[in-house]
Amino acid sequence: MTMEDIYNDLKRRISPKRFTHIMGVTKTAEILAKRYGADPDKAYLAGLLHDCAKELPLRQMQAMVDEANVLVDRAVYENGALLHGLAGAVMARDYYGIDDEEVLEAIRVHTTGKVGMSALDKVVFLADYIEPSRKFPGVDALRKLAFIDLDEAVLAGYDSTIAHLLEQKLSIYFKTILGRNDCLAQMKRSR
Repeated sequence: MTMEDIYNDLKRRISPKRFTHIMGVTKTAEILAKRYGADPDKAYLAGLLHDCAKELPLRQMQAMVDEANVLVDRAVYENGALLHGLAGAVMARDYYGIDDEEVLEAIRVHTTGKVGMSALDKVVFLADYIEPSRKFPGVDALRKLAFIDLDEAVLAGYDSTIAHLLEQKLSIYFKTILGRNDCLAQMKRSR
């Protein structure tokens, strides 16, 4: 599929609110990629497809990863908010024909993060958090930080997510904690 085909397909099948979010992530990821030396075309594509599976029912996401023989831990498999990244990477590959592993990985980890995030992973992770339609306390400060220091902004994104989950008395996916700690360790090593 061409980029235009993907855009048109998403516009047709995704809710208007989600599509606005997707386009905000797409543009923000492209801008951040240019700022931090990631490939802007890959950032645009990963941003465009990052939530392609978000509105699917959990059972359909589970069936997609099952059919693709993707190993996934139970915490992700049973939670659509976490599974949509992995299901989105499968859908991007199998339905939209994307074969770029960097793009697929950025889609896969855009919600949870991971240990050893690439610049592209960080850009999409952060763009999802700060795109223009996002409204939550602290988002404006995070947007400013995103254009000053990518790693500091990613760490702040992790911290904000974890704080929100703690406030809501929700479980925290263990790989998100590992990703946050890895980000912090990398920052300490590089300074």
